[in-house]
Amino acid sequence: MAPQDPNAPSGSGSGKRNEDSVKVPATDPKKKDDKKDEDLSEEDLELKNQLELYVERVQDTDPGVQKNALESMRQEIRTSTSSMTSVPKPLKYLRPHYGTLKAYYETMAESELKNYLADILSVLALTMSAEGERESLKYRLLGSDGDIGSWGHEYVRNLAGEIAQEFAKRQSEEAPIEELMELVQQIVAFHMKHNAEPEAVDLLMEVEDLDLLIEHVDKTNFKRTCLYLTSSARYLPGPDDVLVLDIAYTIYMKFEEYPNALQIALFLDNMQNIKNVFTSCDDLLCKKQFCYILARHGISFELDDEMVAEDDDREALQDIINNTKLSEGYLTLARDIEVMEAKTPEDIYKAHLLDGRASAGASVDSARQNLAATFVNAFVNAGFGQDKLMTVPSDASSGGSSGNWLFKNKEHGKTSAAASLGMILLWDVDSGLAQIDKYFHSKDTHVIAGALLGVGIVNCSIKNDCDPALALLGEYIDKEDPFIRIGAIMGLGIAYAGAQNEQIRSKLTPILNDAKAPLDVVTFTAISLGLVYVGSCNEEVAQAIIFALMDRSDSELGEPLARLIPLSLGLLYLGKQESVEATAEVSKTFNEKIRKHCDMTLLSCAYAGTGNVLKVQNLLGHCSHHLEKNETHQGPAVLGIAMISMAEELGVEMAIRSLEHLLQYGEQNIRRAVPLALGLLCISNPKVNVMDTLSRLSHDTDSEVAMAAVISLGLLGAGTNNARIAGMLRNLSSYYYKDASLLFCVRIAQGLVHLGKGLLTLNPYHSDRFLLSPTALAGIITLLHACLDMKAIILGKYHYILYFIVLAMQPRMLLTVDENLKPLSVPVRVGQAVDVVGQAGRPKTITGFQTHSTPVLLAAGDRAELATEKYIPLSPILEGFVILKENPDYREDN
Repeated sequence: MAPQDPNAPSGSGSGKRNEDSVKVPATDPKKKDDKKDEDLSEEDLELKNQLELYVERVQDTDPGVQKNALESMRQEIRTSTSSMTSVPKPLKYLRPHYGTLKAYYETMAESELKNYLADILSVLALTMSAEGERESLKYRLLGSDGDIGSWGHEYVRNLAGEIAQEFAKRQSEEAPIEELMELVQQIVAFHMKHNAEPEAVDLLMEVEDLDLLIEHVDKTNFKRTCLYLTSSARYLPGPDDVLVLDIAYTIYMKFEEYPNALQIALFLDNMQNIKNVFTSCDDLLCKKQFCYILARHGISFELDDEMVAEDDDREALQDIINNTKLSEGYLTLARDIEVMEAKTPEDIYKAHLLDGRASAGASVDSARQNLAATFVNAFVNAGFGQDKLMTVPSDASSGGSSGNWLFKNKEHGKTSAAASLGMILLWDVDSGLAQIDKYFHSKDTHVIAGALLGVGIVNCSIKNDCDPALALLGEYIDKEDPFIRIGAIMGLGIAYAGAQNEQIRSKLTPILNDAKAPLDVVTFTAISLGLVYVGSCNEEVAQAIIFALMDRSDSELGEPLARLIPLSLGLLYLGKQESVEATAEVSKTFNEKIRKHCDMTLLSCAYAGTGNVLKVQNLLGHCSHHLEKNETHQGPAVLGIAMISMAEELGVEMAIRSLEHLLQYGEQNIRRAVPLALGLLCISNPKVNVMDTLSRLSHDTDSEVAMAAVISLGLLGAGTNNARIAGMLRNLSSYYYKDASLLFCVRIAQGLVHLGKGLLTLNPYHSDRFLLSPTALAGIITLLHACLDMKAIILGKYHYILYFIVLAMQPRMLLTVDENLKPLSVPVRVGQAVDVVGQAGRPKTITGFQTHSTPVLLAAGDRAELATEKYIPLSPILEGFVILKENPDYREDN
């Protein structure tokens, strides 16, 4: 008989009788175990004795007996089913014998039986082996090559974990890993068959061999696999994240899931992959849907005959990419929701809801208040093509109301007033240019400057083959008057943002190097070049901007406006991570007034939207210093925290918490930037906790902090018509009725909250918060950097910087169209999006939904799905324009 292990928790029968005869105090552990033994049901007791017998027989000298015993033991372990929470019975009863079997294994000669025993030891090690020993894996590799899945999920999972540790160890020792990889093959195949895609992906990431995945995915599981890959990419350090997304792209292409592949190609900003999507897909309708996705993302993209063979088709598709249908779709939405009626600033202010004193002050016709009304009117009626202040009713003579309103503004106020016409006619290039034309004949330079800016705004995110904006604005760039030059230059920046247009570069770079050009002209030129070449890492533009920074005198670099020049350099590297490093090195040689400011700005732009934790910590470190008064670099650092961590929800929550800390112990220059950072993190997404923080800050003793908080309240609720924010702003307007500057900010915020009568959003993220539109983010950042010094810029004579926000304005709609791209109304369910990554089965992707007919509005965090089987959407994500094709298998139920 086998030698009895003295420490075994439950001895065999003989030990039990002896214990019974000796009266031991009840605290004795053996007694307890004994009790437990008696508590076992008959079946369990029989199983236990059975297994103990097998353990003895395995150590028998006769190979036949050994084989039978091993077979039976194996059978018992495999057939035992257990609940998820408890250890399977056979494993439990075999635990005491683990040491015995291990010792015996070492003495056995090499044979098939020895391999058999190794298999069983490998399974026993699941519950027995000490932490970090990796015995399960050790015996698995020594054992037979049987199918590992038959030992159950938990075993496979445990093995995967041990392989990851072993792989890391062998990597560091440079030991061979072939045998491990064979096991990995088996485990991945097992996981993929059993709906555990995330576990397969995790294991392959650990052993750095994701390419294996492509062989193992099939039609049933590729979507879940890719969903897990794309979601985990956000949390991986580079270059792993790009690798993971490349695999997802390859899988999507393999299964002809082109729209998803296109989105990954856009995320990686990989032009070659975008071309491949077009060339691989043969369906013209699908290509039209791709074009809508490209147009929403706002990149300029030229189709060639490889991508679309027919000329007519190519022209039609290029039109979609050029966004020529945007205005039409937006007005379709507006008519459907019945908000075409033009609104006046008074409709927004709702002064009648306030107490007496505020409304009394409002009747005074001050230039500052008229300027505010100009902006409110432009924001609220954006894109509707009609309003009560600027657009002339056709029957009135040409000197109708608009002329009057224009001249209710003082000097540079007229620039913003004339440009506001461009905002009202947003995206409608033909009628926009026709209506703005009358201002070009004005004698007033400010009006002409406004008209030039208006032309740029009308053309924003619309591309046109005959380039009307370039033709009109190009000839005004080199005029004498600085206002006219700024109007033309800023107009070009807005109209061609992201277009990387060479003609504009050759027109604008000479201004940067012109030592005689005034600082404001140079600043706007730099910003416009930054927008046109956003995220392109263009060397020549970067060089021109760097020289412009080096040429300026100390006194000029101390000006608030000059701080926008480093920002334009940052825009060239927006989201491009390491590519910025060479330029960052150069920036260390700048004038010390602007050196650190430039450093922070470049870092925050280069990592914008990447969620890179290390960079956030770096920026937080810069914010923790308590500095002298004239240091300015902490403002961009605070904005940078928001820019980097806006990439995913978790980062947003953490950044909000960090910003709360900065408010408590930061210096004034940090406190002034915190509200703006909060506004960026939750742009067009009114989160209540952020709303309350900003509401508190809007009554701050430092007026700069209060102004920033008020503007941020506007950004937070931009285009949402949020009643709570609107109420807060109304109360603030009565609270600050004597303070012209703060009242101006309150009005701007009121205009933003009712942006496009609630049909627009400023959120640069789209496609289920997956893609970040670079031009949109660039427009928002430019405005926020200008807001770091409100008094000098927005409240000075450069208030038209507010129009940069137009780059981020997009309809927050879902408009379904049929195969001829005509609007088609279908029922859809709209609800709060639910994260279903890695969940089993087919979980619901939205919760708390309501059913509407399209076109519908989507709020932040909303997701839509079709509520009918009659049509199939060509885009996996229902946002913006979605083409529906009829479902051939659909049968009407009688």
